[in-house]
Amino acid sequence: MMNEKLEKAFNDQINAEFYSEYLYLSMYAYFERINLQGFKNWMDVQRQEERAHAMGMFNYVHERGGKVKLQAIEQPDTEWDSPLAVFEAVLKHEQLVTSKINALMDVADEVKDRAAVSFLDWYLKEQVEEEANVGNVLKTLKMICNDANCLYMLDKELATRTFVAPVIG
Repeated sequence: MMNEKLEKAFNDQINAEFYSEYLYLSMYAYFERINLQGFKNWMDVQRQEERAHAMGMFNYVHERGGKVKLQAIEQPDTEWDSPLAVFEAVLKHEQLVTSKINALMDVADEVKDRAAVSFLDWYLKEQVEEEANVGNVLKTLKMICNDANCLYMLDKELATRTFVAPVIG
């Protein structure tokens, strides 16, 4: 059986991962409204990744004999001032997720659950990649400022991103 404290921490993180999916879906809707289809695609891929992350933890809790307790998902923001503001929010959010996964890892360490520590290592590595990907788009957005031609080119580039289901664990 999974330690009770660790089970609660996993359930909280599952909620955070589903919130991330919800947040990126909200950003997807924002980009749809302002007709940036490539940015919308980027958010859709991000949304799918977050769902996969949540389900990876969901399945892990079950595999370990724990009980998944789904919680209410907080309402995400729906309005931003610009694509730059969206990606600044994304970076801030991903940094928060990283801190939450680190805290979950701390609980796994505290209760001496080596299997959970090993499992969560993948998520920590994934967060490094997540923050780097967002950081790259953010740097480009800052560089191009409000140049419509450059924004159009970036939108076309972001349209090429595809979802590849992760192998978690």
